[in-house]
Amino acid sequence: MIKISIADNQPVVMHGISCFFKNHSKISISDTVYHLKDIEESLHQNKVKILIIDIELEGLHSISALKKVIQNNLDTKLLIYTCATEKLFGLTSLKAGAAGFISKKAPLEDLEAGILKIADGKTAFSDGVHKNALTSSYLNNERMYRKLSSRESEVLRYLISGKKNNEISELLNLNEKTISTYKLRLLNKLHVTNLIDLVNKAKTLEIV
Repeated sequence: MIKISIADNQPVVMHGISCFFKNHSKISISDTVYHLKDIEESLHQNKVKILIIDIELEGLHSISALKKVIQNNLDTKLLIYTCATEKLFGLTSLKAGAAGFISKKAPLEDLEAGILKIADGKTAFSDGVHKNALTSSYLNNERMYRKLSSRESEVLRYLISGKKNNEISELLNLNEKTISTYKLRLLNKLHVTNLIDLVNKAKTLEIV
């Protein structure tokens, strides 16, 4: 039996996944947590094979925090299950050590397939990524995404969501001037001159 845990902010998501896998012949849910701070104790107690985690989990404000969870729990594979776009966070999550990235917009059967793949020693990516990888537009966009560091991607996500520099600095525990520097880098790398154009460019590239 493949033991899994779920780390997610939304009770309805927890309920949906729990109902879907109830009485499953190969997968069982050992625990559910709603905050990053509860993950370590949960994994220590339950010894699960796979942790399904939302990249927007309460308390999870950076890719480095995700990487720390992975490094501290080498016997547990992480499967990112989120509404956040894979085009923006798939690559950085993979670099951090995650074993898969599946959109919440996909059917739960995709999540099931991802769990089974990871349990079999493989990695899991959504069908949408494989399909988009075949198009030249995706490949061109990927070249641009690779220019962004993990921290720049995080700052971009918060800027797109409407947060101001001081709010982002508190969330990421960085100096506000540092956030301003990241914003300038993003404008430069995405070839725009202001925040409105930055958001519009992100929408054009389908990263929001």
